[in-house]
Amino acid sequence: MKITRDTPEQLIVEDRPWLIAAFILALTLGLLAICLPDALQGKLPAQVGAGLCAALGLFLLALFVRRAQVIFHRPENYVQMRHRSVFGQVNVRHTLTEVDRAVLQQLKTESRGSWRVALSIPAGQSKGEHPITQAYLNNKAHCQAIADRINAWLADPATTRNA
Repeated sequence: MKITRDTPEQLIVEDRPWLIAAFILALTLGLLAICLPDALQGKLPAQVGAGLCAALGLFLLALFVRRAQVIFHRPENYVQMRHRSVFGQVNVRHTLTEVDRAVLQQLKTESRGSWRVALSIPAGQSKGEHPITQAYLNNKAHCQAIADRINAWLADPATTRNA
């Protein structure tokens, strides 16, 4: 997750999970490489295994690779949350004045926690916390820095930092 635009008029936060996609693709291709020589010789178990590896890889890509983009646009007074996956795109728009602040959400595990940034809407039809990404990160400092930058941008229209 990173800030791709930071001006007094517009703040854009994006998450493009390239690393997860590359890992899933490498895992899938590795498993296919194991099955493919025997599958090409016509061995039915290897053909079934290759088909299952390919299907599993596509399923994991569809499940875990989801691009997120949040656009804060001061001149038109909106916040737009975009999420895109292989299943399509979902766009949710709120007025900028509805968003109170950015907060950290924590997923507690036995050994340590993971965090993600969410937008807090205190009232109205969209009341609640709306996460920017579905995924949690182990880097609390990075998530806190993104939340702090969003909060500073929401609080002060004159604040500028070029990303």
